[in-house]
Amino acid sequence: MPRHELRLRVMKDAHLHIRQAMVEALSQGLRLLDALTDDDYREKVAAAFHASIGEHYRHCLEHFEPLFHADGGLIDYDARPRDARLENDRACAITRTHSLLAACRTLPTDTFDRLVQMRCKVSCAGGVSPVVPTTLGREAVSAVLHAIHHYAMIGVICHLLGIKPPGGFGVAPATLAHRRGAVAAA
Repeated sequence: MPRHELRLRVMKDAHLHIRQAMVEALSQGLRLLDALTDDDYREKVAAAFHASIGEHYRHCLEHFEPLFHADGGLIDYDARPRDARLENDRACAITRTHSLLAACRTLPTDTFDRLVQMRCKVSCAGGVSPVVPTTLGREAVSAVLHAIHHYAMIGVICHLLGIKPPGGFGVAPATLAHRRGAVAAA
């Protein structure tokens, strides 16, 4: 196989893997939402900085949504709507997650190479938010890893509320693979 064809094949495989990771992260969120009551979803927990599962989950969804609305080639994380319905209404969060899942499943993988700009406030000291070049694929990976990070915090809130989150919830894929390898080696 010629080198350029091999490179295209490797990239296509990577893009399919990224899209699958997006689907897995959102599906994991749905499994969590199905295991919660509406009150569990909204309850603010003092030991978790007065945050709720819903607040963290809304934050996750609002990092996936810009991937599908990069108007003019700009992903603007500063312009997230911070939709209070998503953090207070579990049914709304479920509906939005299903919509994002459908969008992920039909997202053409060749769009992951698309060059875009990303804006995000990175300093509490003020000033303008930097705009930096990136790709849609890089931002998709970031959204998945960002969700896993917040899922871990949601897992802590679940434990504080006496709720058992779904197995593997909020655990990084590399950590799960490491654990499987450690168990297999034992």
